[in-house]
Amino acid sequence: MRNWLQRLRYILSCFVIIWTFFLVQKPIFILCNAQRTYSVADFLDVMWHGASLDATTTGYLTIVPFLLTLVSVWWRGLPLRKVTTPYYAVMMLLVSLIFVADASLFSFWDSKLDKAVFVYIDSPKNAAASVSTGYILLRVLIILLLTAGTTWTLRRITPRRLDAIEGMTRRGLATLGSVLVGGLLFLVIRGGIRVSTANVGSVYYSNDQFLNLSAINPAFNLLASMEFGEKYEEEFDFFPEEQRASLMQGMYATADTATVSVLNTKRPNILFIFMESFGSTMIERQGGVKGVAPTLDRLANEGVFFSNLYANSFRTDRGTVCTYSAYPGLPTLSIMKVPNIARKLPNIAQSLGKAGYQTDFLYGGDINFTNMRGYLMAGGFQKLTSQDDFSLHDRNYSKWGVPDNITFKRLLEMLKEREGQKQPWFTAFLTLSSHEPFEVPFKKFEDKRLNAFAFTDDCIGKFIKEFRKSPQWDNTLIVLLPDHGIPYPKKGERFAPHFFRIPMIWTGGAVKGPMEVDRIANQTDLAATLLAQLGLPHGEFGFSRNVLDKSYTNEFAFYSFVNGFCYLDHTGVSVYDNAANHVFYKEGAAGDDARVKKGKAILQTLYDKVGELEIKN
Repeated sequence: MRNWLQRLRYILSCFVIIWTFFLVQKPIFILCNAQRTYSVADFLDVMWHGASLDATTTGYLTIVPFLLTLVSVWWRGLPLRKVTTPYYAVMMLLVSLIFVADASLFSFWDSKLDKAVFVYIDSPKNAAASVSTGYILLRVLIILLLTAGTTWTLRRITPRRLDAIEGMTRRGLATLGSVLVGGLLFLVIRGGIRVSTANVGSVYYSNDQFLNLSAINPAFNLLASMEFGEKYEEEFDFFPEEQRASLMQGMYATADTATVSVLNTKRPNILFIFMESFGSTMIERQGGVKGVAPTLDRLANEGVFFSNLYANSFRTDRGTVCTYSAYPGLPTLSIMKVPNIARKLPNIAQSLGKAGYQTDFLYGGDINFTNMRGYLMAGGFQKLTSQDDFSLHDRNYSKWGVPDNITFKRLLEMLKEREGQKQPWFTAFLTLSSHEPFEVPFKKFEDKRLNAFAFTDDCIGKFIKEFRKSPQWDNTLIVLLPDHGIPYPKKGERFAPHFFRIPMIWTGGAVKGPMEVDRIANQTDLAATLLAQLGLPHGEFGFSRNVLDKSYTNEFAFYSFVNGFCYLDHTGVSVYDNAANHVFYKEGAAGDDARVKKGKAILQTLYDKVGELEIKN
């Protein structure tokens, strides 16, 4: 028992020392790079919020010592200190190098160290041209001192040797105990038992982007950035640049010179109800299943109904970026998961924040999933409310989190607190009950899917009924829009347009009256269309069109799925497989070749832009 406890004490000591080393890096990073004075509380907040990602990184680095202690249960006389010292030295040299490079380069790049650094390693002379020899030598000295100090400390707490545990029973128990410790270590590495795993965005907590970046573990950030493709601009290089530019000419061009006004005011309060998977296959008015969404059918008749709209992608992480940043979905990349790119995109919340709006986001699930927290905070949402802000009973009802009836109730409470507030607000709410496993406290259909969608529709109806009584109703625009569609029923080609068609409804007291907009459009067009109604600029949303302006005449929609895309316009539909290099679904007798070329040009342009954003400071 004593020998096993010695091993446990060693692993814990090793973990604590490395973890502490990461924690101490944060105030040093702030002191080296802050452009204003921060309080002690800010320093502590950064350390606190970054501690989880530091623990994850520490867990990875502790794997080797842990495995050695497990082997030593059966190995007679393992010279542990002799074996681990070289590992400590190499590990701490790399960690120290990353830390010093990150703290030093931030002032030049204004971003955390990521895989872009390897571009400059190929040309060290040019990379060092902006700094003096003394600047470099000082940092080399710091790296060596940090490496030596941490290696010495780790070596001191390491037993010289570990003797094998005698007796098969004791060995078996010690092995079992070690496996349990390994399980805990795995949970630390994973980031807990939630649906989401550890990711860079999970440490975001502040509206001050510098504090969020300070909380990120630089070693984790560097390794995470290497998960993604090398050169995005080369991934779908269909055409020479001149031909690509020619094909793209005028495709996303609209003006605000003749915009049809559908609102009573230029500064309404704005509520986005972002509906999980609620595609047109669930809307009777659009040919969907009868009786699933009577509320949405009624609201479509009462408000501004965009009846010919298509989602740009097929999952929530992509659909969120399509909606708020107006960046079409990509078939091989989720931009939300790449913090260095996602934070550089424009965002509706950011635009409204600059116009004086209070901005916040509500979601009853795990907001750390797919780096959502990081994306939203970087995009200008000033406050986030997620499952952590609900009781354990509420959030454990379903695997995905708090059911929609409870989150809609919280939404209503939040809005009531703002009655009498002069500052306009923008609130976005992502529903979740119409998502697998479709567990809802409601019974209308035997089919679990249909029942879950009917539940969300019922929740929307009850919310609208109550909110109409609020004095805020007359000055509020409510936008109902899905994140993506749903292939239901699963018959026919699952990438066909009717599965990507989605409703968008503008309702609320700020809307002048009923109107149907039947122009072909995408969910990415929401940004330009909404901001134009408010008289706000939207030029930075390069893939968004003001569909309520008379200048919008080039009607088309584009969406992507796993390594494929669709381009549709009044001539027909072309659904293209990039891997097989052919159209596998089409509608319309003519224009197929032209549609495919336009779709390829859009896809190539999107990846070119991502490549530019990746290297942009």
